[in-house]
Amino acid sequence: QGQLVESGGGSVAAGGSLRLSCAASERTFSSYVMGWFRQAPGKEREFVGAVSWTGNTSDYADNMKGRFTISRDNAKNTIYLQMNSLTAEDTAVYYCAATVKGGVYSHERTHYDYWGQGTQVTVSS
Repeated sequence: QGQLVESGGGSVAAGGSLRLSCAASERTFSSYVMGWFRQAPGKEREFVGAVSWTGNTSDYADNMKGRFTISRDNAKNTIYLQMNSLTAEDTAVYYCAATVKGGVYSHERTHYDYWGQGTQVTVSS
């Protein structure tokens, strides 16, 4: 079964930027819609954004639009989450996910079939 491995998390001051990566273990993931979710302490896991298998279409949660950008490099079986203008409210564990069902506009966790183990992002104010 394929695996997703996130990296790039860490600590950053408010207003700073981070870029997360998610590497897939199998080339089949290059044909899947890939997404990012996050979970803050004591909160539900929430949708951040998703990108189509071509990379041409993406969708974001309303509070991420304009600050976060998802991209992918299918030759490297990797997707990225560029996060700018970070605030303390962005502190969370960030998860990469993949779905075989297609569709970047579904924000539900149940739409996704594969999950990474998560990477911690901490933003200090």
